[in-house]
Amino acid sequence: MKKKLPCLFTAVFFLGFAAVFFYFFLNSDARRFRQVTENFFASSLAGDSLSLHYTLADPSPYLDAPSPATLPVYSRSGRQAGAAVMENLLTALWKIDPEKLNERDAFTHTLLTAYLENELAGARCEYFEEPLSPSSGMHLDLPVLLAEYAFRSREDLEDYLEILESIPDYLNGLGEYEKEKAAAGLFMTEEDAAEVVEQCDAILDDVLLENGAHFLQVTFAERLDHLIETGEVDAEEREKYLSENDRLLSTVAAPAYEALGDTVFLLSGSGLYEGGLGRVSGGIVYYTYLLRHNTGSSRTPEEITGLLSDQLQEDVRALQELSARYQQLTGQAPDSASARFSFPFADEQEILEDLKGRMQNDFPPLSALTDTPVTCTAKTVSESLQAYTSPAFYLTPPLDDLSENVIYINPSSTRTGLELYTTLAHEGYPGHLYQTVYSQLYSNSLTDNPVRSALSFSGFVEGWAYYVENLSYGYAAQVLAENGASEADQVLVSLLCLERNLQINLYCLLDLSIHYYGAQQADVFRSLAAFGISDEGTADAIYDYIRREPTTYLKYYLSYLELLALKQEAQELWKEQYSDLRFHTFLLQTGPCDFTSLRSRLLQSGLPGTQDKG
Repeated sequence: MKKKLPCLFTAVFFLGFAAVFFYFFLNSDARRFRQVTENFFASSLAGDSLSLHYTLADPSPYLDAPSPATLPVYSRSGRQAGAAVMENLLTALWKIDPEKLNERDAFTHTLLTAYLENELAGARCEYFEEPLSPSSGMHLDLPVLLAEYAFRSREDLEDYLEILESIPDYLNGLGEYEKEKAAAGLFMTEEDAAEVVEQCDAILDDVLLENGAHFLQVTFAERLDHLIETGEVDAEEREKYLSENDRLLSTVAAPAYEALGDTVFLLSGSGLYEGGLGRVSGGIVYYTYLLRHNTGSSRTPEEITGLLSDQLQEDVRALQELSARYQQLTGQAPDSASARFSFPFADEQEILEDLKGRMQNDFPPLSALTDTPVTCTAKTVSESLQAYTSPAFYLTPPLDDLSENVIYINPSSTRTGLELYTTLAHEGYPGHLYQTVYSQLYSNSLTDNPVRSALSFSGFVEGWAYYVENLSYGYAAQVLAENGASEADQVLVSLLCLERNLQINLYCLLDLSIHYYGAQQADVFRSLAAFGISDEGTADAIYDYIRREPTTYLKYYLSYLELLALKQEAQELWKEQYSDLRFHTFLLQTGPCDFTSLRSRLLQSGLPGTQDKG
């Protein structure tokens, strides 16, 4: 999972673009496009100091940083104004002739237009978005992002403390939105509300804060000491800043979380719907928007269902063949032997170095784009957040400072050995870290217009990570062979990869069943039982997660299948000139986008006299 910032809703993201229309007196389409996109980028970060800090190490070339530093605050009027601005922005883009732009800007024009059209469709589906999901809510993201807020200067330190001051307004805005959801009959279930209340109580634990042991206190002290070492802050000021951080966490942030929990508690029971979007009036329209937004695929739900079903059957046949081979080698069924399986690597840095070595023949090197070393620090999710965060996630660095990267591992849900190896392939090399750094470095080498970084193409990003995670099972088999493992253990690695794909495919089909076809909980339980998942607690957990997080599994797996389809097209198009290195380079240099645009770009690469271009 690639973790981004807790931006408050699509509408807030698009506020403030009205100024772009004053620039249409310019004669050149290229100049107008440049002005529109630069204003788009700057306005997307206005009033959101946290997102700005994570997006740009030095924002001065693009905009003035907000003063004081603050978090964005939701309001219904702001949301409505944002939708109107999107309509105006689309009108502005339609007036620009893409044929009068250079190749890269013309492609960006296509991406931005399609992106905004879909976002506008989503903005019309009021109150379906759930910012306080107990699985991935903003209240859970915020503390992690605060903990990793880099102190590059004294100004960053002061901004950080101002951001803590703005937490009450930020969380109160979330509470106001939840009240409006409740008034519309779209409030979360009682079960979800109870979990959110529990999370709000636990995130800023009073005992940990009192003892100075909370991770937001520990990480603050570490970052402060770094500023003292670099001479940005005097050592004599240390206690003053530590005391101010403690005060803000205990008397400002903690009460704000408690108040949000109280709001959710009081609203509990006001929702009119149980189950998925497929059983909610207007829910299918919102789900269709989510499919496009989160996967980047333009396929219809029916087409997606067919694609997933076909792949499921193909993988079942492959699983049967591998299982037979394993039994032939060992005389045992795979399940009875899996407990004996072991893996040579356990250290995160050792794994990352191994992955970097094994990927080098099929992926372009970062060294071709930068002389600055790219580092990665693997950190452990704080114990107080382990129950609420994903198994692992990568924090995206600023687009103008890509050298230092962080991956978080949640030890409560990520085991060492093979699972850690494939997880770090997903999050690190050749996954999120590598893809993010390479694509952004390549983009930076061609243009100083950062507009594409303001667009979210999570389908491309997560599809890439899932694709290379699958490749890493092959790397793992190589590791085993080099360490004297039997052929049976190598076959077992392939079996584990197939079993994971089958499981995620099943969850994707259940996602469509729940949110598009209107399946109920009992229907889902019957489907799970048919695949051998009959434990009631496990089935409940699977159903609840898919119900709360529509299209999340599709974001990974459908996007992975889209990449596989593109790979097959590239092989047919490029013929003997095809190589995995060329295909991966094409994807990385094109950069994150929707799959319709990516396929168009691929077809252009096969025209006589053309070269792969980003």
